[in-house]
Amino acid sequence: MNKASTLRQLLARDDQSLVVPGAGTPLEALAIESAGFEAVYLSGYAIAAWRHGLPDIGLLGAGELLDAVTAILRVSSLPVIVDADTGYGDVTTVYANVRLLEAAGVSAIQIEDQVWPKKCGHMVGKEVIDADEAVRKVATAVDARRDPDTVIIARTDALAPRGIDEAIERGKRFSEVGADMVFIDAPASVEDLARIGTSVPGLLMANVSEGGRTPSLPAEQFHELGFQLVIYPTTPLRIAAKAIKEFMVDLRREGNALAWRERMYGLDELNELVGLEHYLAVGDRENARRV
Repeated sequence: MNKASTLRQLLARDDQSLVVPGAGTPLEALAIESAGFEAVYLSGYAIAAWRHGLPDIGLLGAGELLDAVTAILRVSSLPVIVDADTGYGDVTTVYANVRLLEAAGVSAIQIEDQVWPKKCGHMVGKEVIDADEAVRKVATAVDARRDPDTVIIARTDALAPRGIDEAIERGKRFSEVGADMVFIDAPASVEDLARIGTSVPGLLMANVSEGGRTPSLPAEQFHELGFQLVIYPTTPLRIAAKAIKEFMVDLRREGNALAWRERMYGLDELNELVGLEHYLAVGDRENARRV
């Protein structure tokens, strides 16, 4: 069974939602896997911030995404769900990039309907493309995949600029053209989440961005509302960024890191996370063959 098939089985469970933390770097992906999670969400926001120090406002493209995908798949054995923004162009570009990402080894590809340059889903001032064009892009993504188990996630950002009625209508149309999962981003209330859960057919995804528009609910409540996938796309990034900044302030003021000793990994612990012993064993084995 390949990883896309594994992801489909995880999403098909009827007793719980699949909770997936987000990552922008291989180190986060290793921590996610080490903690026992079953998949990784590769976040466009996290790629922009972690790998490039940039805001999530459409400053990166397919090349930067593929680089991040390759780095994570090199070290993680988990299914990877990829935020591919708008597909970075028209239907032809969507087709090419779905093929590219699938060939790289991802298990799910998310395409959204914002105009380019896009913005983070919880920012103000978003706008979406025409609904018919959005449907064509989703249908193209479905047609482009070679492996029928590759999950196509269709995201709409129509709720904020156009209202929940249009967002739900787009979600329904995305399902009709073959999207495996629908993601209506940034619902601002439990009532909106409940309406989405009862109105849009098929698998549904919810996005928890603490401090953003969507309520931060327990996974059990999301499941009761009809959502099969709950992502935390930038939570690890924001926790780490705050800790790094606080440490730098302390180091600048105190001239040492003594107060942080219990809040950091020891060198041996970090080496364990990045698989030092595995790579040393590979070296020992290959060197032994030459003797």
